[in-house]
Amino acid sequence: MSDIIHLLPDSVANQIAAGEVIQRPASVIKELVENAVDAGATSIQIILKDAGRTLIQVIDNGCGMSPTDARLAFERHSTSKIRQAEDLFSLRTMGFRGEALASIAAIAQVELRTRRAEDEVGTCLRIAASQCESQEVITAPVGSNFSIKNIFFNVPARRKFLKSNQVELSNIVNEFERMALVNTEVEFVLIHNDNELHRLPAGSLRQRIVSLFGKSLNQQLLPVEASTSIVTLTGYVGKPEAARKRGALQYLFVNGRYMRHPGFHKAVMKAYEELIPQNEMPNYFINFDVAPDTIDVNIHPTKTEIKFENEQAMWPIVLAAVKEALGKFCAAPSIDFDMDDAPDIPAYTPGSHITPPSKGFNPSYNPFNTSSRCSNNKRPEYDWQKLYEGFTTTKNDIPTADDNNVADEKLINTPFTSPIHKVTTECQDDEYIQSRLNIETKSSQAPSLYMQFKGRYIVTPSKNGLLLVDQHRAHMRVLFEQYMQRRMETQALPSQQILYPQLIQLTQAQAALFNEVEPALNQLGFDLSDMGGGTYSVCGLPAGIEGIDICTLLEQLFEAAESNESNLAEDLFTRIAISLAQAAALPIGQVLSPTEMEQLIGDLFALSTPNYTPDGKPIFTLFTNEEICKRM
Repeated sequence: MSDIIHLLPDSVANQIAAGEVIQRPASVIKELVENAVDAGATSIQIILKDAGRTLIQVIDNGCGMSPTDARLAFERHSTSKIRQAEDLFSLRTMGFRGEALASIAAIAQVELRTRRAEDEVGTCLRIAASQCESQEVITAPVGSNFSIKNIFFNVPARRKFLKSNQVELSNIVNEFERMALVNTEVEFVLIHNDNELHRLPAGSLRQRIVSLFGKSLNQQLLPVEASTSIVTLTGYVGKPEAARKRGALQYLFVNGRYMRHPGFHKAVMKAYEELIPQNEMPNYFINFDVAPDTIDVNIHPTKTEIKFENEQAMWPIVLAAVKEALGKFCAAPSIDFDMDDAPDIPAYTPGSHITPPSKGFNPSYNPFNTSSRCSNNKRPEYDWQKLYEGFTTTKNDIPTADDNNVADEKLINTPFTSPIHKVTTECQDDEYIQSRLNIETKSSQAPSLYMQFKGRYIVTPSKNGLLLVDQHRAHMRVLFEQYMQRRMETQALPSQQILYPQLIQLTQAQAALFNEVEPALNQLGFDLSDMGGGTYSVCGLPAGIEGIDICTLLEQLFEAAESNESNLAEDLFTRIAISLAQAAALPIGQVLSPTEMEQLIGDLFALSTPNYTPDGKPIFTLFTNEEICKRM
């Protein structure tokens, strides 16, 4: 039997390695920008066509490369950063393994134009699928100009699994934001399909945050500063009132590199305990500066997961630094002793005579004697009869479980309708219909069978007990089913034009998804116009959501769409319908008339699935007769 083990060709090995390093167009941009930063660039321009599918161009004004270095840079494990194993533990650069350019050249058509300051002419190098096609002398400015065309052109399976242009552009913008936040001394420009998405001049971290995410964030940032022997922390955290349920801006950096670290994230969240609701997330931008030999950045191909030598000691430092930032700027609860009516506490003088305080009281005061008229202990007089006004209802006015039964076992398991709605074919039971007709004919004489409790629940009797329905969740379920029915019928909800259009500002990552989100928004009844620069004008709204903060609602909808990685087109309408139904549902505390309560209950139990909200919360509960009897 012949030998079966053999070495892979370099072209195949490079494609396999590219699968670890280059996952999508955003990965290409990350590697090229990090190389530009390592080259000392102070200005980096990124030009995209079709979200990077057709073209990714990165232009920098760094040190450039000689003709030999330009050719050698595309070989695997070629690097200028390390020469021996010990150098791995003293790294201050972004790249060091020499895999990025080789991986990119293995799955794309690459053109490099570069020149050093001391050279009179530059070099143009063309490579496709790891094969060098040409190398020639050209005139070029100082720096490097990488053009990556037709990514994954020779790996159709990888190209097929790329997401839509909107999703890929959103990932590119997210990666761009991470690199721009950590390299504030570098000017960045991002252009997509000839549209300038970002132009960020060099500046401070606060200026970079405001430029990326909007001026409204400027007033929400609290500075974080801490310096110890093992770590130096700098950056900003958001005020508790700026926390949000999804889409929070959370960034951790170490030695100029973006990282993900669940442990340090928990430390930040621990500092916000009892300051924000449990399901909300704060904003934070925190830089860690540590000795390079105390971290290992080589445990993951993308270098976003980093191992710390002093992680346990750094955890309380992070917690204390964030708590200090919140407390220093009065974000944490505190007792205010600076009061106008504060008691005057005299200074203590040794040897002075201390007079104990005296208390005055009237021993003849009787609180149960209304005739007592003591000047200092006068008992207020009340007209107690007024407290009983409106509570003269007789026992016959209170509905009981045995009188006019309107809900039996079918209330839970079988749909039914209110007098306003037709009886469905699923409940064509003679006894049941007769029971409903008895209610309709006696509704003008008998008391209501629905009662509102605590401004939140609807209570109605049933043959099996007492039914308690959450009005907000019930209405949310009804609205959601209406939206989804419109979706199935491909009908748009009625839109109501507003007199004064409102403006909403989206991040570039959210704006990149607008074309994907717009059809679903139009079908739900929204009318939005693109004003440019990530600003959109809201001209029309779905009918029936008056009184809702439209800007907040739309931001939540775009955040929901942004967080959805797979099957965006299919799941987007459902996500938007859930958010819209939750926002437009009856709020807790709204008073309902008996007719409104009956209509809501009828709409709910006419649905095929009335038990739970779209996000899985129970809508009603039944207190059985046996449970009630046990409590009596």
